[in-house]
Amino acid sequence: MNDWKDRLNVVYSTNPDFKYDTDNESEQDTQPKEKQQLRVSLDKRNRKGKAVTLITGFIGSNDDLEALGKFLKVKCGVGGSAKDGEIIIQGDFRTKVLELLQKEGYAKSRVI
Repeated sequence: MNDWKDRLNVVYSTNPDFKYDTDNESEQDTQPKEKQQLRVSLDKRNRKGKAVTLITGFIGSNDDLEALGKFLKVKCGVGGSAKDGEIIIQGDFRTKVLELLQKEGYAKSRVI
């Protein structure tokens, strides 16, 4: 396949081993649930005094992170977001989120 858009910023190279940088970063493999060390905490910074439950420490693909975030948001009945390895749940749901995570198999989860 000769995709010229991948080569837009390279005019010419004399290096015989040159490879075009196509920004194909491989996503990190998702660790098994029992090895995930999730931290559940309450955060009020930069949120105009509103409290959110913050779940950090997730190691894996964005699809798995978003799936876990959606599961937690549905079970808590509130909104939130999941990006950059963090899940944000609106409101103070630390104990409920911890119970849900432990029922799902995230044994090393803890409240900070």
